[in-house]
Amino acid sequence: MIDLSTWNLSIPEGTPALTIATPVLVKGFKDAYFHSDTGTLFFWAPVTGSKTANAIYPRSELRETNANGTVHNWTYGAADNYLRASLMINQVPSTGKIVIGQIHVFNSNEPMLKVEYQYKEKTADGNVVAKLRLSPADADAAVITIASGVKLNTRFPYIIHLAKDGTLSVTVADKTYVVKIDTKWSTAAFYYKAGAYVQDNTGYATEGGAVTFYNLAITHTP
Repeated sequence: MIDLSTWNLSIPEGTPALTIATPVLVKGFKDAYFHSDTGTLFFWAPVTGSKTANAIYPRSELRETNANGTVHNWTYGAADNYLRASLMINQVPSTGKIVIGQIHVFNSNEPMLKVEYQYKEKTADGNVVAKLRLSPADADAAVITIASGVKLNTRFPYIIHLAKDGTLSVTVADKTYVVKIDTKWSTAAFYYKAGAYVQDNTGYATEGGAVTFYNLAITHTP
């Protein structure tokens, strides 16, 4: 079973979107947007779903917490920080884009890193890209293709590692991108996110993003 004791969950229901607290999640929360009773994590985010405050797209997505449900934020210099996942993309919206992992910034609308699946109808497969702001001053994220030829309903792993010295590595399947982030990030309060954050908000209620996670784990090693 995947340990949910360090996550809360946002689901695209209500105005603004609802947050399911860690203790409720651990007890087996289940609805149309999320379930974990099969030993995997299933996320569904329709394009018609509601949004979190200040967001323009719907999501069914986990956010890092402490076991008591309070949010957990961290600075990269305090530990070796990993988010490890194994998953498959089951459905994409018409844009083909779903964010499946993030390093977000506390009290900011702009993450430092998004890992995004981008499906292409022409080739019937997709790329997994990193959208990265190397510096807090960057208004736009650089887009780096890490893996290509990733098909729907095919399991693949990713690892997001931010080391104490600010070295960021993103590994998807057997491909790795490595870069040193700006030291101006050293005071930022980061947190991991994972799930199905669709980059689309138009269409029918049957359109959206569905993702199944087989493994998902955070570690912070001092």
